[in-house]
Amino acid sequence: MTKFLLAVHVIAAIVAIGPVTVAASMFPPAARKVLEAPDDTSALATVRLLHRICQVYAVAGAAVPVFGFATASDMGVLGDTWLIVSIVLTALAAVVLAALVLPRQGAILEGALGDGTVDRAATVRLAMFTGIFNLLWATVTVLMIIRPGSTTGA
Repeated sequence: MTKFLLAVHVIAAIVAIGPVTVAASMFPPAARKVLEAPDDTSALATVRLLHRICQVYAVAGAAVPVFGFATASDMGVLGDTWLIVSIVLTALAAVVLAALVLPRQGAILEGALGDGTVDRAATVRLAMFTGIFNLLWATVTVLMIIRPGSTTGA
């Protein structure tokens, strides 16, 4: 059962978290294009699509910790330090995405579509929060691979 749970956990991480990190990273430069050329409907459609990808895959990403907990429980490593650190970083990444990245994307979209109150600085701040989100996930990925104290010999 452990191998199955681990496989689902890894597949969920690749399929759900990967698109969020890529789409979130692509959003700020795409939003800058919209700000530079507000009449460019193609650029605006791209920004809308990237935001939608982030929203949908953020929800799908909830499967990653669910299967992660199931895998860790089955392996008997729930109390290991590397896993606790990974859980904290995962929770922090979720908060950054839900509280800082997605709302700012939405605000940029609303500003670009409506009153034009969004400026380049807003996209730069969004890029910073997106970078923090991506760095947190990269750290979790490294911890999952290295797993200090692992018996796999890695």
